[in-house]
Amino acid sequence: MFGEVLRHFREAAGLTQEELSNKIPCDRSQVARVEAGTRVPQEAFARQCDELLQTGGVLLRLWGRIDWYPEVQHPDWFERRAEMDAVTVGLRQYQAQVMPGLLQSEEYARELFSDLGNREKAEERVRARLSRQGRFLADGGPLYVAVLDESCLRNLVGSPAVMRGQCAHLLAVGQRPNIRIQVAPAQRPEIVRPKTSMTLITLPKGEQWVYSESLDRGHFHDDPAVFARHSQTYDVLRADALSAPESAALIGDFMEGYGDHEQAPAEHSHMDQEQLQRPRRRRLHRNSPRYPRRRPRP
Repeated sequence: MFGEVLRHFREAAGLTQEELSNKIPCDRSQVARVEAGTRVPQEAFARQCDELLQTGGVLLRLWGRIDWYPEVQHPDWFERRAEMDAVTVGLRQYQAQVMPGLLQSEEYARELFSDLGNREKAEERVRARLSRQGRFLADGGPLYVAVLDESCLRNLVGSPAVMRGQCAHLLAVGQRPNIRIQVAPAQRPEIVRPKTSMTLITLPKGEQWVYSESLDRGHFHDDPAVFARHSQTYDVLRADALSAPESAALIGDFMEGYGDHEQAPAEHSHMDQEQLQRPRRRRLHRNSPRYPRRRPRP
């Protein structure tokens, strides 16, 4: 329904899918998939389309009335965490190796589940994962602070194109007033990182939980002493990590680097291709991309 209404207003405005995507801006395939009903649009997408197509707010109102994720089912071991996400008033998270589920783009999430071997089951997992994000991306969403180890940006998931889109997604959601994304850079060994990815959860009545994961299992701790210890570790980590603007600059460098990978000419021989890619890999995998250096204050 949303896709049909969007197509109606786009065609009435005399715009092609590519022309609309250039104005948003986003990839043309995103507009095509939203119109086909195979991609769930974000609230910001609906708002931008309303403004560009001068619909009078029809798309945003329609977006708010649609149940985008009916009957999604999380793995049994994750249900409790999903229930907490639905009511939490604040999340503070540290993530290593892969992007946290709340910050994954649809394409990135789909690549992570591609090894399930069952396409239908993989799509179900993708829908379930994306269903958790809506509350945090809506106006007035709960506080969400994520400190990403640089490995999340370096580890290739899918393809350079997927990673470039994931970086763009981080930059977009990081602009929301309730979301802060920071990066713990690899070239700062003095930063004390938690031994594993973890999330500090605050619920409406003041309950506080520490959440971590092992293989196919979630671990919850509500011992005040345990929470206080991990909270202190997290606060020190966040203070030592790059600031949100510095992190955005670093993410932008990674996005540019993954774009360079996509632009390698296909007509070159394998050897020429290797020579073209070598300096680009060096920038991504041997040296950290550029980011603003903190200057000592006088």
